[in-house]
Amino acid sequence: MTASAPLSRFAHDMPFGAHVLADGTTRLRLWAPDATEVWIDIQHIDDNPAFRMDAEPDGWYAAVVPVGAGTCYRYRVTNRDGVTLSVPDPAARAQWQDVPGPSIVVDPHSYRWQHADWCGRPWHETVLYELHVGALGGFNGVQARLPELARLGITAIELMPVGEFPGARNWGYDGVLPFAPEASYGTPDELKALIDTAHGLGMMVFLDVVYNHFGPDGNYLHHYARRFFRDDVRTPWGAAIDFRMPQVREFFIQNALMWLMEYRVDGLRLDAVHAITERDWLGELAARVRLSVEPGRHVHLVLENEHNAASLLKGPDTVAGTGGGGGDFEAQWNDDGHNVLHVLLTGERDAYYAAYADAPAQRLARVLQDGFCYQGEPSPIHDNAPRGEPSTHLPPTAFVLFLQNHDQIGNRAFGERLTQLVHPDALHAAQALLLLSPQIPMLFMGEEWGSLCPFLYFTSHHGALADAVREGRRREFAKFAAFADPQQRERIPDPNDARTFLASCPGEADAANPEPLGWLNRTHRLLALRHTEIVPRLPNARALDAVALGHAGAIARWRMGDGSVLTLILNLATQAVAVPTALVGSPVDLLYESREGGAAGLAVHRMPERACVVLLHTPSPA
Repeated sequence: MTASAPLSRFAHDMPFGAHVLADGTTRLRLWAPDATEVWIDIQHIDDNPAFRMDAEPDGWYAAVVPVGAGTCYRYRVTNRDGVTLSVPDPAARAQWQDVPGPSIVVDPHSYRWQHADWCGRPWHETVLYELHVGALGGFNGVQARLPELARLGITAIELMPVGEFPGARNWGYDGVLPFAPEASYGTPDELKALIDTAHGLGMMVFLDVVYNHFGPDGNYLHHYARRFFRDDVRTPWGAAIDFRMPQVREFFIQNALMWLMEYRVDGLRLDAVHAITERDWLGELAARVRLSVEPGRHVHLVLENEHNAASLLKGPDTVAGTGGGGGDFEAQWNDDGHNVLHVLLTGERDAYYAAYADAPAQRLARVLQDGFCYQGEPSPIHDNAPRGEPSTHLPPTAFVLFLQNHDQIGNRAFGERLTQLVHPDALHAAQALLLLSPQIPMLFMGEEWGSLCPFLYFTSHHGALADAVREGRRREFAKFAAFADPQQRERIPDPNDARTFLASCPGEADAANPEPLGWLNRTHRLLALRHTEIVPRLPNARALDAVALGHAGAIARWRMGDGSVLTLILNLATQAVAVPTALVGSPVDLLYESREGGAAGLAVHRMPERACVVLLHTPSPA
């Protein structure tokens, strides 16, 4: 594809699954090394014909059948134990209604792109907005929200996983058919229309993908491809996926390439890669993406990684556009940054927050200066084992910073947002830090207008699995002091109750209400400042220093790409604190103050309580 003569239809040809051929027939291919016989059952056609698949080397089965796009089909697989099951295609591009239903043959060429020449945006321009597609009304509902998000200053939406999961309500991390967009959200073409519309508005689309596990219901791979999983390594979700197997590695690489090349998403967020046993696969994935993406197109890969592996992230040479300099991935979600800010904002110290509660101001300063708080030090929540790698050399854009996301809200027992937990002035100050710091900011849906709506954990499992999920979730909170009493744990919402999902749908801001309107106006102002004053200076930006300010704040400085110095001063304490004047320039360089008088206080070396001040010192003309 070139900008001068773009294609308008895109398809990614995979070595497995269903592929519509030029003559109108369909090639189907399945890796089933534990099968003795595989048939294709064609459904919704007179007599429901079946076609036997031919065995190929290395456990593959293939057939070309005289059907085209829109055909429903299932594989009928007999395994070595003599058990026969009718199963969906693990690489189905669409499902009829749900996981138990048949797979659908899809012709990717059916969608004509309106903005086929879109080449994305540079990473440093990213302002992420994480959302749950189902909670916003499906693919069409999200598409309708895009113009207002673009006007607000959002440059990229990030969709929580959309791969087919059992039922109609789920966070998406229980997906079992990763190539098929969730049927309850809409069709493949409706997802493409969402992405196409975003591109027309100048917005990128990121997709959260789950390559570390499958959900507990509807995964049939154990029946005919046991080698997909290891029997010697367990994860929190069951047997580890075996990334030593070439077929397994290729399965997920092809999934990534389908989303990037066929659906034209601009980036992927890889969920919990610390649970992927073969780290070299991550490098292989990134290399294949680079080889596949058209020249001149911006595509970004982002990690969630408990290991804080700085060596996986791109270094300053790469960010500067000169090549080399570090790993293969643009950035990592900065859980360290969230966790220490949450401790400072709420005072909570339970569970994993204990690792940040000993010296939160110092830990915040390290996050602002280096990105990671834990860079190899013993972590009290990891049995005091060393966690992380040195990250001082990385640019600030290698870290995605957030105050809230699906995990950090939804993994609370009652899904409370910070608007229900934090003093408004303190939250305003933290919002200023989030949106004006050189790290890449991310908002969670509704955060831009101060939503009070909870975001709860929800599923739509049935029977014994539903009971296990409900009781398991309540047991998780037994370690929290507030839920030590079993009767208190009974109050935690049932994930499988439809009301739990409905309570998590944020709706829209009431423009007639001054409070959400004030939030929206402030978010818009902060993002406008970011785009005019921060983003153009981000290439080649680097941290200068950061120090703790009192017991609940920090002062951080960055040398920006044009030589200017950005200074951010945050005090989340309930009292004013003294400020070392050597680190602060003249208040005439004020870029933003979260409360009136904040900058004026610096003139007398005091920083008001629950406030943030941002200064920008531009170099004098030569």
